[in-house]
Amino acid sequence: MIPVKLTIEGLYSYQERQTIDFSSLTEAGLFAIFGNVGSGKSSILEAITFGLYGNSDRLGKTDFAYNMMNLKSNKLYIEFEFLNHENRLFKITREYKRNSKKFDKIINSGVVLYESINDEWIPKESSDVEPILGLSSENFRRTIIIPQGKFQEFIQLKATERTHMMKEIFNLHRYDLQDKVAALNSKNLTQLNILKGKLSGFEEISEENIKNTEDIFLQENEIASALQNEYKTVNDNFQRLKALKNDVENLKIKKEEFNHLTEQKIEVDKQQIQLQEYETVYQAFHQLLYDFSKTEKEIQVNQSNNESLKKELILLENELSTLSEKINEIKTEFENLPKKRQEENDLQLIDECISLQKSIDDNKIRTENGLKKVEEVKLAEKEIENQIKQTENEIKEIQKNKINSSELIEIGNWFSQQQNNTKALANQQQKIDKLNEKIEQILSKIKVLIPDFTETNQLNTILIDLDEKKKQLEANKTKLEVQQELSHFAHNLHNGEACPLCGALEHPQIIEEKDVSVHLTKINYDLKSTNDLYNELKTIFSEKSFIDEQLKAESDEYKIIENQLSNHLKTFVWQNFNPNNFADFEEKRNASLLLDKTIDEKNNSLFVLRENLEKSKVNVDRYSKKLEEIKIEEIEKQAQIKQNISQLKTLRFEDYINKNSTEIKEQLTALQLKNSNLEKSFKELTEKFSELNPKVFAHKKSIEISDQLIVTLNTELQKLTTKLKLVLEEQKIASVDDVKTILALELNVAKIRAEIQQFTINFETLKYSIKELESKLENISFDEQTFENEQLKLAELEQRYKLANEKVIELKTEIARLKKAFEEKKELLLELEKLQKRAENLKIMQNMFYKAGFVQYVSSIYLKQLCENANVRFHRMTRNQLSLQINETNDFEIIDYLNEGKSRSVKTLSGGQAFQVSLSLALALAESVQSNAQSDKSFFFIDEGFGTQDLDSVNIVFETLLSLQKENRIVGIISHVEELKDRIPMSLAITKDEERGSLIEILN
Repeated sequence: MIPVKLTIEGLYSYQERQTIDFSSLTEAGLFAIFGNVGSGKSSILEAITFGLYGNSDRLGKTDFAYNMMNLKSNKLYIEFEFLNHENRLFKITREYKRNSKKFDKIINSGVVLYESINDEWIPKESSDVEPILGLSSENFRRTIIIPQGKFQEFIQLKATERTHMMKEIFNLHRYDLQDKVAALNSKNLTQLNILKGKLSGFEEISEENIKNTEDIFLQENEIASALQNEYKTVNDNFQRLKALKNDVENLKIKKEEFNHLTEQKIEVDKQQIQLQEYETVYQAFHQLLYDFSKTEKEIQVNQSNNESLKKELILLENELSTLSEKINEIKTEFENLPKKRQEENDLQLIDECISLQKSIDDNKIRTENGLKKVEEVKLAEKEIENQIKQTENEIKEIQKNKINSSELIEIGNWFSQQQNNTKALANQQQKIDKLNEKIEQILSKIKVLIPDFTETNQLNTILIDLDEKKKQLEANKTKLEVQQELSHFAHNLHNGEACPLCGALEHPQIIEEKDVSVHLTKINYDLKSTNDLYNELKTIFSEKSFIDEQLKAESDEYKIIENQLSNHLKTFVWQNFNPNNFADFEEKRNASLLLDKTIDEKNNSLFVLRENLEKSKVNVDRYSKKLEEIKIEEIEKQAQIKQNISQLKTLRFEDYINKNSTEIKEQLTALQLKNSNLEKSFKELTEKFSELNPKVFAHKKSIEISDQLIVTLNTELQKLTTKLKLVLEEQKIASVDDVKTILALELNVAKIRAEIQQFTINFETLKYSIKELESKLENISFDEQTFENEQLKLAELEQRYKLANEKVIELKTEIARLKKAFEEKKELLLELEKLQKRAENLKIMQNMFYKAGFVQYVSSIYLKQLCENANVRFHRMTRNQLSLQINETNDFEIIDYLNEGKSRSVKTLSGGQAFQVSLSLALALAESVQSNAQSDKSFFFIDEGFGTQDLDSVNIVFETLLSLQKENRIVGIISHVEELKDRIPMSLAITKDEERGSLIEILN
């Protein structure tokens, strides 16, 4: 990341908008920011990191916007242009505004990220810069811009946090394959288990099993074919008998059915005559009677409707007359309604005038109180200003008596090292004393076993003598055992029996041996005692030899620590302190810390006082502004009262001047209610009158039409009566009642005709079928017993064939299944072999990547490379006295060449040495980031450290920073070291004006 331009406004002490063009600064390669304490130097770095990532390392995440915004500003604005490692130009803007009504409420106006494409700023969809820079905000502060208090963070990180950082910076996530391998292994194991489960169902599948099943299939198939041929012959004969039986039974049934139909034919003939009569009457009278009945009903309905309309007309006319009378009663009052409405308007104007006058009276009291409050606040301001001056003077006096913090840290480190060395010497003496105690205990054990033991050197001689004694006793034991065995053989020899040694049958001179059992028992006891003593003494001797070696090593270590203590005492160079009086140092350090705490408390009080002063000034402005607003409001209300009085038309304001707003509102409400009710009543009456008029007219018209229709319908009814008489004469029917009796049957003509027709067809068809069957069965006989015998024989053959055929089908299906399963089994076995081999490989990979071990291994390689790169500069800065290395747990250690190259913790370094190693590591880390990003140039900024260095160390550090220019590196620093001002080619000077805030100036 290369900075191009930074614009800040309203951030901390930056009240006015300030812009830094980094072009000339980055071209110089090395630049610095100088300024007094509190001038706003570190705020420039925070503006960059906050602009990019939107978080504040100094303030955390709570209320950072309010605390970052200048108290005199109403807007916080940051605009930062930069180049990323791909040399693409970006710009990010962040803006916050103060709520005009609530001072401590800050509104986020938004953040926008732009990219310059063809000299035009194009907004990006996301404002996240992490993918663009390749760094999180934490690692950005560790490798690119290192803010105050964060310079030594990298060496102080725990191994896990440092590994996590290395993973992000160097993209080591690609080596973290544990989850992927575990997923692959889990998937492979699942597939293996599934495959083994499948194979468990193929245990009986083999080529031999398939061949046996095929042989059985051929045998069963021959049996089924033979049964099939026999079944066909018997079935043909049975079907012929079955057809004959069906014909005999069919003839019998049809004869019975024909007799039944013959009985029904008489009734069907009668039904046919009745149907013909019904059809004739229906065609002649049905429509005529229907029209006659319809006309009669219409006459009755119209007569009824006519009577109802006449009754309703009388009611409507009465209601219309009543409405007319009511309208006339309120008409005069309604015509006077506009004047009453004007009275309403006048009452509203009078009520507004009285309310305005009361508000004016209330504001006069508020104005008097406000003026008193302003005077009180101004007096409080003067008191706060006096307190601020007094506190500032107190801080200056305290600082005069304060000891230099860096000197206290160095002395504290010296005493800490002295105490560590003293403690280590005491611990070493304790170890030596414990070892001597163990030796005394061992010697006591030996004296218990050997009372005349006096010298340590005797122990080896005693062991040799015991070993010789043990060998002599074993030889004597062997001799006695041989004698005992010979005596046993001699005792068991008898003439005529073969000797077990030589085989002779005669034994002229049998040896006679004494019983050696007692001697053998004693020698076994002596041998065991000697052997136990030897083993115990040998164990004690080994233990003593080991402790002697330990005692020598611990004694040598004691001398080394003694030398370190002596050498460390020589490094004490502080005249105002006593190296042997740590209590005096502690007292002075505590006093200094107490002064620091007092200064912090005073500064906090000063900050609170200034905040209170600022709030007080804001309150004075707010109160003054509010008083002015009240005055303007009073003038406006007076003008409104005059205007309202001039608009009165029916009422006089003087008549109501002694009344209050409540009384006027009650009068207004009563008047409005009365006027509204009058208007509503008149409107409802007129609307109802308008609705009734058309209804009366409509009823009169309807009655007239109904009368005409009744006359017409009576004429039509007379014509139908005449026509009905003529048709009765034509059909030769006595009366209309006879016609109605016939039509009351309501016969379904189509259905009955179809039934008669179907009966006739069925009757003739059955008659023909009987004749056909009688002709067919002439001269043919049927035997029921022969039919039943053939039926049983066929059923038996069918069952046997069915069973045989089912067995053939089962065997055929089984052969196909076995062949298919055999092929599947071969494929599954091949797949099983592949999965088993894959499982072995995945197990090796899982062990390799377990618990991100491989990532930690790669991270340790990167850390070692960082140490090697850092040591190039660290050696120069420490004059080849110190070196940096990584231990087994991936923690940093220091190799001290002044102390025989032994390693120690980085926490033992002084403040200046810690700065040197941190700078060397930070430069090496930044170089690695640059190399990883393949960037032509890189930027690096630090905000602390030079105050802990002596003049020579400052020169070495400065030369190191200058050499970075040759490596195409851009370095920015913030420093209080005066000697650097003349040696740095380009710099920014930050000054703080009491009125305008922090101001930036570029110096050549």
